Amino acid sequence: MRIAVTGGSGKLGRHVVRRLRDGGHDVVNLDREGERADGFMRVDLTDHGAVIDALSGARDGEQPPRVDALVHLAAIPAPGLAPDIETFRNNVVTTFSVFHAAIRLGVRTIVYASSETVLGLPFDTPPPYVPVDEEYPPRPESVYSLVKTLEETMAAQLCRWHPDLSVTGLRFSNVMDVEDYEAFPFDGDPLERKWNLWAYIDGRDGAQAVERALERSEPGFEAFVIASPDTVMTTPNAELLDRVFPDVPRRDGIGEHTTLLSIDKARRLLGYAPEFSWRDGRGDEKA
Repeated sequence: MRIAVTGGSGKLGRHVVRRLRDGGHDVVNLDREGERADGFMRVDLTDHGAVIDALSGARDGEQPPRVDALVHLAAIPAPGLAPDIETFRNNVVTTFSVFHAAIRLGVRTIVYASSETVLGLPFDTPPPYVPVDEEYPPRPESVYSLVKTLEETMAAQLCRWHPDLSVTGLRFSNVMDVEDYEAFPFDGDPLERKWNLWAYIDGRDGAQAVERALERSEPGFEAFVIASPDTVMTTPNAELLDRVFPDVPRRDGIGEHTTLLSIDKARRLLGYAPEFSWRDGRGDEKA
């Protein structure tokens, strides 16, 4: 396929672009940042006309075909990086702009970055149970998370309008590269990482999840939690939960260090099979 990846210069985006290209796809990276090269186009994604041009292949010189699928990763990527109103304006407008443009151009496969934050991060209000999953309604606790919740609602409604449209929202955990593993584990204070239940996602496994979602591409909207299969801690889960969330109900399947952001749905429906862990050669080797 010819696939447009917005935000392909970002931390997760670089892994996604590399994996899709390695898989034989023709990938164009649409981003504000990046070096001049084949497969990169500098685009202000809040400019709807520019997005239409980029997705349709409009540019000087050789005219490439329009894209077959969209992977949307571009955003202000976390709470607190910009004033709330700018986070809301940028992220809502960007997502609507790229979704609307893709649909207008006939693209019917969209995969995009939702966020673990919709699960209730930073869990100042305890989660309803652990491991948390996709079964309970979103609990946004920041403007950033509110936008991600609105994007999921928008995606579901767009699929209702267009019954042949497939939109997959991947609720990515905190993205890590191999060099980030030098700071692991975070055992000094369990409260330091309780904000996302001590979870993370290796960027390479995040890219795998994107590829699996593109391959599935069934009509309708689905959201999936995407995390690595373990925690950032060597402290056992039982000890962490006893100290930080003693009254939160615990469901079956909690191992000594297994992730408390359930990836069961992604394993079952996407075939997601994470390969990398900070515990194995600081992430250099497959887990």
